[in-house]
Amino acid sequence: MSSQKQVQTSDLQEHFVSLMRGLGTRTVLYQQNVSTSLGLSNNDYIPVDVLREKGPITAGELSKITGLTTGSITKLIDRLEKIGYVRRQNDPKDRRKVIIVPQYEQKEEVSNTYIPLHNAMVALASSYTDEELTFISNFLEKASTVIENQIHHINSPSSDNSST
Repeated sequence: MSSQKQVQTSDLQEHFVSLMRGLGTRTVLYQQNVSTSLGLSNNDYIPVDVLREKGPITAGELSKITGLTTGSITKLIDRLEKIGYVRRQNDPKDRRKVIIVPQYEQKEEVSNTYIPLHNAMVALASSYTDEELTFISNFLEKASTVIENQIHHINSPSSDNSST
């Protein structure tokens, strides 16, 4: 039996949470389809997308973010470097570290895959005022923080998986 207690919510709040979960599911499905169309496994593509968001980071940082072991990250980087999606660069501050630099967005097949989504999202955004877009953007930033906090909570060794 779960020790979790669900907070009281309105019908509108429940509908909103359901829509957010649905958006998350569709995002995962879209990402799986993109990775398949590019000839990658979804497990290989998630770190590529992390690099797109974070920019150049060390292999250790990528390991922490993805939850993959450092050995798995090394093998992943080998595969991605071989197909030109990333390159290794020595860390100028610490010679023992290697920075992983994303390069896949320079590849035509990747940009061709994302341009339709980008254009559709720009068209959707253009249907809102600047004030509305600022509000929506603020919400999305906060929602991303909530999700990141929940990921850390689930993965923390002392977690009893209660909400944070």
